[in-house]
Amino acid sequence: MLFKKFDPLKNKFLQILDKDGKIVDESLVPNIDEEKLLHMYKVMLLGRIADIKAVQFQRQGRMLTFAPNMGQEAAQIGPMAAIEKTDWLVTAFREFNAMLYHGATLEQLYLYWYGNEMGSRFNDDVRILPINIPIGSQISHAAGLAYASKIQNKGEVAVVYIGDGGTSHGEFHEGLNFGAVYDAPMIVIVQNNQWAISTPRASQTKAQNIAQKAIAYGIPGIQVDGNDVLAMYVATSEAAKRAREGKGPTLIEAVTYRMGSHTTNDNPKLYRKDEEVKEWEEKDPLLRFRKYLLDKKVLTKAQDKKFEEEFNQLVLDEFKKVENSGLIPLEDIFKYTYAEMTPQLIEQYNEYKKYLEEEEK
Repeated sequence: MLFKKFDPLKNKFLQILDKDGKIVDESLVPNIDEEKLLHMYKVMLLGRIADIKAVQFQRQGRMLTFAPNMGQEAAQIGPMAAIEKTDWLVTAFREFNAMLYHGATLEQLYLYWYGNEMGSRFNDDVRILPINIPIGSQISHAAGLAYASKIQNKGEVAVVYIGDGGTSHGEFHEGLNFGAVYDAPMIVIVQNNQWAISTPRASQTKAQNIAQKAIAYGIPGIQVDGNDVLAMYVATSEAAKRAREGKGPTLIEAVTYRMGSHTTNDNPKLYRKDEEVKEWEEKDPLLRFRKYLLDKKVLTKAQDKKFEEEFNQLVLDEFKKVENSGLIPLEDIFKYTYAEMTPQLIEQYNEYKKYLEEEEK
């Protein structure tokens, strides 16, 4: 019913919390207990603080290139709160908050952006694939995971993220088409943050909205306020229910905004106006959710201040561990491409090892 009510062809848009944290439709409010609501907020707050600090660390020369997430927390926390821990999360490279919520540790995520391969190795019970840099290929990975789940009757759903720019890449269409044809239990979430580096959303597609692309695959699509954590939760819950019932994929367009740069190598002031950024700052997903929880008395201002202080210290402590982790073993550069190193990789490893030994002499 949800997908019929919010038809992307009619430009219907799912929103539950407005920019001031007020409910716009009581009938759509999900039944989430207070403990879980508070946990969602805490992870969102931790993600925001960790994101700001990561940019600072990079500017100080203490971290490699980083992809900021500020402004996209709701588009990630809502869906992760709506699925099970046994479900799979397949990411691009801007899903820091989703990964935190689904079981990756802050230390592991910082290790990745620090350039340490251990940042791609999660605990055995954490269903997250490593960060995917090639644009679009994660859709095919998710389709494969979902299809395997269906064949093995595991009841697991694969949730995959991509940006609005990524929808112009071939693997977006190939993966979605495959998943749709085989009714694979997958949920594709497009984080439409309005800019693919310097290319605006308007230059990405002639469609009125990205959710409409679902029609070509014969699956439901829905456009959601991506800065509304409750709306993202509701849309993903419905999509996960469909997937577990064998009804196939769903496409969710999360309309959000990248508050910072594309990566720390980017200067967004060269291609977008400050007025646009200010307009979206008023729709901040963290502030919106905070106002809602304060009004419901699930959160107090004293608690909020305490969380902020704790998380600021936690981020500093976790990054200190990363900086003290030392250099990774040379073998790690070669051994994680395949389950076992191929003869070619062994040869390359031995050649480079010999080269380094000779350099040290």
